[in-house]
Amino acid sequence: MADIVFHCQQAAEKSLKGFLTWHDVAFRKTHSLEEVGEQRLKIDHTLKPLIDQAVPLTDYVWRFRYPGKPNEPTMAEAQETLAIAREVYEAVLSRLPKEVRP
Repeated sequence: MADIVFHCQQAAEKSLKGFLTWHDVAFRKTHSLEEVGEQRLKIDHTLKPLIDQAVPLTDYVWRFRYPGKPNEPTMAEAQETLAIAREVYEAVLSRLPKEVRP
């Protein structure tokens, strides 16, 4: 489950950074969904509730990375994380021109 939540965080992060790149907005190297999300909100503030929901996913970059860390995430936690990452991805895609969507 640790791998799942890590990759969900990465998907949300890369989705937000992809949107910033599309809009020629520079960003620093960070895994903080709060920081990247704040930049995103300067372009489109309608996603504030979703960004706020995604911010806790930032912890999954490091929380289960090293042996001896506390409990693995539960299946429910992994499913919730996947749902949030999917929602971020789909929200970003819906705000890009159709010709650049997969």
